[in-house]
Amino acid sequence: MKRKGLLIFLILFIGVIFIFRLFYLQILSSEYSIPTLNNSAVKVTYDYPERGYIYDRNGVLLVANQLSYDIMIIPREVKPLDTLEFCNLLKISKEDFINKFNRAKRYSTRIPSTFLAQLSKTDYAYLQEKMYKFKGFYIQKRLLREYPISSAPNVLGYISEVNEGMIKENPYYQLGELIGTAGVEKTYEETLRGTKGVKFIQRDRFNKEIGPYKNGIYDTLPIHGKDITLTIDTKLQQYGEALMVNKRGGIVVIEPSSGEILALVSAPTYDPNLMVGRERSKNFTKFYLDTISNPLLDRGLKGEYPPGSPFKVITALTALQENVVTPSTVIRCVNNQYHYGNRTMACHCNTYGSPVALNKAIYRSCNSYFANAYRKIIEKYPTSYEGMNVWSKHVKSFGLGNYLNNDLSVGQKGLVPDGDFYNKWYPNTRWTATYSISNSIGQGEVLTTPIQLANMTATVANRGFYYTPHIVKKIENEKLNKNFTVPKYTTINKKHFEPVIEGLFNVFENPRGTASWSKVKGIEICGKTGTAENPHGQDHSIFIAFAPKDNPKIAIAVFVENGYWGSRWAGPIASLMIEKYLTGETIRPWKEKQMFNGSLQEEYEKQLIETTKVEK
Repeated sequence: MKRKGLLIFLILFIGVIFIFRLFYLQILSSEYSIPTLNNSAVKVTYDYPERGYIYDRNGVLLVANQLSYDIMIIPREVKPLDTLEFCNLLKISKEDFINKFNRAKRYSTRIPSTFLAQLSKTDYAYLQEKMYKFKGFYIQKRLLREYPISSAPNVLGYISEVNEGMIKENPYYQLGELIGTAGVEKTYEETLRGTKGVKFIQRDRFNKEIGPYKNGIYDTLPIHGKDITLTIDTKLQQYGEALMVNKRGGIVVIEPSSGEILALVSAPTYDPNLMVGRERSKNFTKFYLDTISNPLLDRGLKGEYPPGSPFKVITALTALQENVVTPSTVIRCVNNQYHYGNRTMACHCNTYGSPVALNKAIYRSCNSYFANAYRKIIEKYPTSYEGMNVWSKHVKSFGLGNYLNNDLSVGQKGLVPDGDFYNKWYPNTRWTATYSISNSIGQGEVLTTPIQLANMTATVANRGFYYTPHIVKKIENEKLNKNFTVPKYTTINKKHFEPVIEGLFNVFENPRGTASWSKVKGIEICGKTGTAENPHGQDHSIFIAFAPKDNPKIAIAVFVENGYWGSRWAGPIASLMIEKYLTGETIRPWKEKQMFNGSLQEEYEKQLIETTKVEK
């Protein structure tokens, strides 16, 4: 009996404790009484922080802020109004008014949302005096971006209004708020945006504001977004953009010792200020629908092209690593052709059957030599499947065929085929090295992006390792991601790089080198010209280079669409940018003028006409 009484006492005691705790939490304590957005007695307003500024590596301001004003709406508070007068004030049609009002109601009848964004200072001053007439509407201050220097829109990106899908994914945002949509603005959105402040305003039963809710104890102050310093050198970026006027393509410049991106040029380009304010939507639509020039496409990051002759560098290094050739191994390129079975691969080295070793093969760009080396790599193993996988592994160790895991908002992985790839093409698995012989010279199935080629070039300059290319150098009060400071090593032994680099040096230094005309006095440049075949029109012009030879400070890849061959456009542009970066000037003003004034628009128009004919 005593035990039964004790049990009843414990149950009653615990019950009393629970009841007292619930009474305290619900009646006495204000700990959990933060008002919700749907509380009609409390109005919630946001105080938006200043978005972080963006600077280049030398402290040049690239992105700042400017004040703007939004018309906000709380649909349930809207009273009958003179719609015609309101539309005239806002310079919108009645149909626009109805659509915007219905959109706001679908989102929420109680939560504020943007009715009309980004008014000018003039419109704001005029409207402010008349807003008392329109219940349920008010003006909210907002900060927009501005770009003091009209450059690098593909790097910087832009901000735009969130849509309902974004809000579902991230409840931090409310309808009408702004979010980084491209470039650095997108990648580092959470860093740049800061944290918005919140104010809760108490209203009486007549819906009149009577002051801060609970004396403002739940209000929070906005937290300023963090400033970011980019790796970009603005002068070099602008110089590259000027050289690419009236051309299409991409330029990527990397500092080999750090992986920092010095320039990321995509052409054609546009003024980033066109993506700010109420005209942003119209300009975006215009650029988006321009499927010919495609200015929104970042060709340096997303353009996938056959790498052409620069890929011979990888073929040479892989052949040396696999011990199928040595620097002194020679072949003879007879009649400028490489014969395999009853087929031939054309060559333009013009060695006329004389012995060709590795050095000469590189500076004369001999297709026959590299086709022979590639075939030996594959045929070293019992099956072509095994040989192809070994080759593929070496190539991918240079960052090709995969995303580089950088801090850029877009990109493409390119393509480096392996044994499984060819087994799908040839299900009987009886394919041999000759089926893919074009891979040896950067044609065939191999696809790369300009940033991958620039990274490959930096890897060669470093004699076998690279740092992941990245666009941010410093973030206010933060450490750089370790991914960007730890070196990634290739599968190639360091000793094999020197003979290849000597060949790349002779591309400029040897009188018969394919870029001897681009030699710059006082600068030891190593590079490789390239011409990528294009089945849809004129061939593409490619060039990779790094300098100086023994203490590399710059690695570059230039890709000019339909630029005929490497030495015509890409080569001169690359050597001018190297010269400009290392010395601050050029001693070849005639070559600079030629590139500035040169245009491929006629070629692009011709290509457009041919494409239109085919479609018809």
